Parts: sequence; structure tokens; C-alpha cells
Amino acid sequence: MVSLGTIEKPHAVCIPYPAQGHINPMLKLAKILHFKGFHITFVNSEYNHKRLLKSRGPDSLNGLPSFRFETIPDGLPEPDVDATQDIPSLCDSISKTCLLHFKNLISKLNNASDVPPVTCIVSDGVMGFTVHASQELGIPNILFWTTSACGFMCYTQYHKLIEKGLTPLKDSSYLTNGYLETTIDWVPGIKEIRLRDIPSFIRTTNPQDFMLDFMQGECERSKKAYAIILNTFDALEHHILEALSSILPPVYSIGPLNLLLINEVTDQDLITIGSNLWKDDPECLEWLNTKEPNSVVYVNFGSITVMTSDQLIEFAWGLANSNKTFLWIIRPDLVAGENSILPQEFVTETKNRGLLSSWCPQEQVLAHPAIGGFLTHSGWNSTLESVCGGVPMICWPFFAEQQTNCRFSCKEWGIGLEIEDVKRDSVESLVRELMDGEKGKEMKEKALEWKRLAKVAASGPHGSSFLNLEKVVNHILSGNLAKS
Repeated sequence: MVSLGTIEKPHAVCIPYPAQGHINPMLKLAKILHFKGFHITFVNSEYNHKRLLKSRGPDSLNGLPSFRFETIPDGLPEPDVDATQDIPSLCDSISKTCLLHFKNLISKLNNASDVPPVTCIVSDGVMGFTVHASQELGIPNILFWTTSACGFMCYTQYHKLIEKGLTPLKDSSYLTNGYLETTIDWVPGIKEIRLRDIPSFIRTTNPQDFMLDFMQGECERSKKAYAIILNTFDALEHHILEALSSILPPVYSIGPLNLLLINEVTDQDLITIGSNLWKDDPECLEWLNTKEPNSVVYVNFGSITVMTSDQLIEFAWGLANSNKTFLWIIRPDLVAGENSILPQEFVTETKNRGLLSSWCPQEQVLAHPAIGGFLTHSGWNSTLESVCGGVPMICWPFFAEQQTNCRFSCKEWGIGLEIEDVKRDSVESLVRELMDGEKGKEMKEKALEWKRLAKVAASGPHGSSFLNLEKVVNHILSGNLAKS
């Protein structure tokens, strides 16, 4: 028999896009909503559910009575190796196969005797099939775009870039002939931006390019959501957030979610539910404890970036020649199509000042006083966690809106240096500048100021993200759908 209190609980079904950088922030949001009184059903793909059990232990997803995990298939054959799936293939498969499975799951939950009925769906911005499901089932749908506001804004402009003939590219020479340096000044909320800083799916010569079409479709579907939430904060992206609010349903900035989580959630059972698809190496933090403040370069290219073995070697010798202490996270699948093998001479030369690891608890690493700089792929979670840690960056964006995040980190927020070319000399000089140079000192001061502003935004009773979260919970997710 279900208690009346359980029946009365609002029930949020949270479904991230099935990749590490999307699961992490969605799980944080789900924990915060649980703390606010929601019953949570968290939906992973079957493949990622297995990966989480492998990396975190067989009981790690047992959840709590009011925080449960479910799965749906993503429609792809499972890879042989423990790695992120091909993104275009995953997007294509999800859009074709997930709607029916998701609707069946909602029906199963609504017919269950031990959970309250589903009152809202909180889905990743690129899981647009959930918008169709919510319309069919009459359940409010809130889209959580896990990008930056600047990246999201650029995606909403893809249709205009096509209309103006700026993409697809005429031929592949446009990738190297300076064309991508063209600046445009008509993106709402952005003064000017180069084509090379627009999310990378525009770099195609194919008029039927799948990702170009997919992202346009997801942005169009976003207009049908009850509300959109973003893991950013007003002070960081104010003009763009204002501009987004003028073209979309209500847009709420509720970040940084990691700070809100720290401020709001005290339940240890909830806090220990993790989302890393690779096994964390606890040695990283112990090693950092032995280092001086601001002395270590942290290097991590995230969960999707791949590079050539030549690039890996150039990064390695750039780090070695800088003579700086470093912590370098090298995933097993970091090098495209082969093992990530570093030269033995590099390993020997740097063994007393470098630590190599396959994965780490990144938030704790970036918050550690020993970290002085971050060599990053400019993923949004990494960028925001760096801001929260007051850590300046060297940016080497790989794909999607990482290019946009890099541009804003370097040009607008003053906390980044961009790598133009992966050669050991340029890596060495950028690392030296980051850690010791005048520009590096300026960036550190800026990063500490952004850290302060992020903390203010996420703190009650008056922080912008704190108040926006209250609005989301009170006005939207609890059933009052007046668009405030």
C-alpha cells in the first residue's frame, strides 16, 4: 500500500543524452529535484547502465526508494570496447528508436503501484523525441540543454547560416583557405563571432549533412517545450540569456549545478550515487595533496575527444619541455583507432613530476589548491568546473560547441588561451605563459573573480541561479505552467 505522502509527491522522469558530459549535469539536477521533494526516475541507455555498473560496482544503481534508475535501448549494437559511441550514429538511432520505448516506460511507471504518477519530464535538449511523448501524454516537458548559452544560441542560428549560404561549405578547401575566419555580427546577444567559433557541425560540404539537420530539428523542437533550463549563470552569459529568452519559451539559468548541489543536498546516500562511466583513480587527489598551491597543470580532453598519436606525442613533449608538474588523464580510447602509447623517454623524463591516469574525479581535482591551470577540450562541464575552481585554461576544442566555449573563454571572459596548432614548442610556451607569464597572472585574477560570481549566483537567498531554480520548481515542475 502506497502512503498518501508518496502519492502526492511530484514525479520527474529525467533522461539525459547517453554520453558522459550529458549524464553528469542531469544527475546533479535530478539530485537537487529529489532534495526539493520530487520522486525521481533517472533513465539511462541500456549500454551506459551496464558501463556504470562496471565502473561503480553492481549495487551502485540500486538508488533509493524515491530515486530510481530505469533503462531504454539506444538502438545501436554495443561496442566491443568501453568507449563513447559515435555521436552522429547515436543521434540518428535515438531519434528513430527511442520514442516508443520511452512512452512504454512512462506507461509502466504510471501503472506501477509503488511510485506516484509522472508529473513532468526533464529531458536533454537533444532528446527531442521526448517533446512528442509529452505532447501525446499530456505531461509537461522541460528541456535541459547541457551546453553553454553561447553554444546553444549558435545552434539556434544554423538555419540562418544555411539561408545566407555560409554553410554547407562550397568545397573542402574552405576549411583551410581562411574562410572560417569570416566574422558575423548578427547572432543575437553576441557582438561578433568567427565562423570557426560556431559549433563545428557547420564544417561540412554535404548539403544533406546529418548533424547539421539534426541540430536544426532539435532547436526547432525546443520551441515546443514548457521551459528550457541551462547550466550557466546570469553574470557569465547575461546578454545571450536575454536574447535566448526573446526567441524561445522561458529560459532559466540554474548553474553552476555543482555549486547548487553542494549548497542544497546533504543526503549522503544521494550524494554517493555517481555517474562516471570510467573508473575513478583516487590516487590523483592523494598525489595532489603533496604538491604546492598553483603548481600543477591538469590535462584532460574529456570523454569524447580523440587525437592522432602524433598529437599525443606533441602534447607530451610540450608538457615535458615546460618543466611544469602535471596530472594528465589519458582515456584508453583517446587516440583514434589505436592504443594511447607515450614515448618511454617521456615517461622516464617526467616520472618525478608527472602523474598519468585513465580517469579522475574532475570536480575535486579542479577545486584542489595545487591546480594552477587546465589544458582542456573546452567542453561545457569542464569549462564551468574550471570557473568554479578559479582555474585559467589552455583551450584545444575538439568538436560541437567546444569551439564556441573556447572563443568565449579566451575573448569574453579572459580566462583562456587557445592552441592554434598542436606542436610541442607552442604547447610548451602556452603552458609556461599559463603558469608563470603576465597573461597567465591576469587570467588567474579573472578566473578567481568568475569563481566568486559563480558562488554568488548559486547561493541563497538572492543568487540568480538559486532564485531561478526556485522558479523552475515552484512554477513549472510542480504543475503551475504559467509562463513566468
